[in-house]
Amino acid sequence: MDSSEAITRNIRIQVQSRYLPERSAPPRSQWFFAYKIRIANEGDEAIQLLTRHWVITDATGHIEEVNGDGVVGEQPVIEPGHAFEYSSGCPLTTPFGSMYGEYQMITRRGEQFDVTIPAFVLRVPGTMN
Repeated sequence: MDSSEAITRNIRIQVQSRYLPERSAPPRSQWFFAYKIRIANEGDEAIQLLTRHWVITDATGHIEEVNGDGVVGEQPVIEPGHAFEYSSGCPLTTPFGSMYGEYQMITRRGEQFDVTIPAFVLRVPGTMN
């Protein structure tokens, strides 16, 4: 399992990723990876996650960008001292790649800001970094 972490404006993003061989088909150039994200509000005001933006790169350098509202169908409000966790997945056509991005957050006062999702690796165990 690979992991990474970043803090932006007292919002800690922790990511863990792993390869799912049971959902992959290497002979058909299909590799599937799962990732778990924890968004911890270490600040002193509630925030709401509005949107997400992902940049996904495979081993050939092909880049795909994904934008959307919320995460896993939710736009969670995260109170100070609390966290929101979710799991999702990403298919690749290569056994190695990476992802990074940002969440757009809003405070109760209406201030919007971006939070960094740190780069993390998607890789079949034993492949190069």
